[in-house]
Amino acid sequence: MSARRDRRQFLKTSSAAALAAASMPVVFSSESPAVTRARTERLRLGCIGTGSRWDAVGPNAMAFADCVAVCDVDGRHRAKAQKRVQEIQSREVEAYGDYREILDRDDIDVVTIVTPDHWHTKIAIDALRAGKDVYCEKPLTLTIEEGKQIIKVLDETGRVFQVGTQQRSEMGRMFLNAVAIIRDGRIGDIQKTTVAIGGAPTSGPIPVVDVPAELDWNQWLGQAPLVDYRAGNGKTRCHYEFRWWYEYSGGKMTDWGAHHVDIAQWGMGKDETGPIEIHPDHVKHPVDFVDGNPVQVDRYNTATEFSIRSVYADGMQLVIRHDGDNGILFEGTEGRIFVNRGRLTGKAVEDLESNPLPEGALEEVYGRPLTDHVTNFFSAVADRGSTVSDPHTHHRALTTCHLAGIAARLGRALRWDPEAQQIVDDPQAQAMVAREKRAGFEIET
Repeated sequence: MSARRDRRQFLKTSSAAALAAASMPVVFSSESPAVTRARTERLRLGCIGTGSRWDAVGPNAMAFADCVAVCDVDGRHRAKAQKRVQEIQSREVEAYGDYREILDRDDIDVVTIVTPDHWHTKIAIDALRAGKDVYCEKPLTLTIEEGKQIIKVLDETGRVFQVGTQQRSEMGRMFLNAVAIIRDGRIGDIQKTTVAIGGAPTSGPIPVVDVPAELDWNQWLGQAPLVDYRAGNGKTRCHYEFRWWYEYSGGKMTDWGAHHVDIAQWGMGKDETGPIEIHPDHVKHPVDFVDGNPVQVDRYNTATEFSIRSVYADGMQLVIRHDGDNGILFEGTEGRIFVNRGRLTGKAVEDLESNPLPEGALEEVYGRPLTDHVTNFFSAVADRGSTVSDPHTHHRALTTCHLAGIAARLGRALRWDPEAQQIVDDPQAQAMVAREKRAGFEIET
């Protein structure tokens, strides 16, 4: 029997066991802090960040673990989360304003991190150092340097880590099927991939107002510069709207880009490398920039229009656009397929009716028995295995997004060394792969 068939048979026969392990009591290995209690009960969960996105992540995680604490810098979010946990688990939980209080608890085994982007890396690294397994929403990092920091600590601690790029597991497995079609050679060799992610909104001036009493604004800002709180006309410099400020995010480049570029590089076979050239063919910002930094401070500043072209060492190209049908177009030497959250189209897809993919093709791409994204994480926690969206591959995808953002902000092409992970012959651009952290919020690795 071939190695490929051996793997498929293993995946098929181990599926039930892996899924059962995810929801059953876990016997902890000696590396887990919970071994000191010598218990074999359900995992205990701490939820860090409980805004709107947590409404999906937290309840899903509670199918596998008992939530014992929630944390948010906004008292309104904390109260909402406490109520939701009580509805699900029929008991009260502790609520904190400082995430370190969750990490200090030896009875917490797993944490979810659902905060604004600029907090992900510091909390994740601190959680890994505290011996917790981590499920963190995308995008995992604010800068390229942060991705390298997370990987260093992850490799040192050996914890289990899942990034919340759910397209690898869910959305009708449209994206997983697309990658499996490509891996089976149905469209030949990939030549170009186009990712349409939509443009960012504009805001106009947003006035300075008093910080809401329930919000710890200093803690919300974290590593980012200390600035005034702004809100008005349904727009803010906080919570959901953080996505449209470069101080806290990468705009659409890392919002939707974290999803679609991840799938694009997965399908292109670029999970362990990156582009060598990045060309900002078209970029429009809502504010002026000097040396890559926005001049106006009172309005959204991320790119509203863009077409960024990345070129890989083998000549393959990846284009990130604001316009077009949201989704991913893979173009190969023998055909093309388009995929988004609602459909998967192309002749290669139509041909599946008469010539289906080989048995086990999806499992082979996925690397574990097929499940939803949260189950994938808890299955890995149970058997100390790998997750379908690990920080190593996510870092490579986000590096492409971050490079696109740097090129857009500077308005010039960049050259990138994917082995050394450095921008070549452009000190100003290279300086932007990291950011200075505000005193008291440094990331220690």
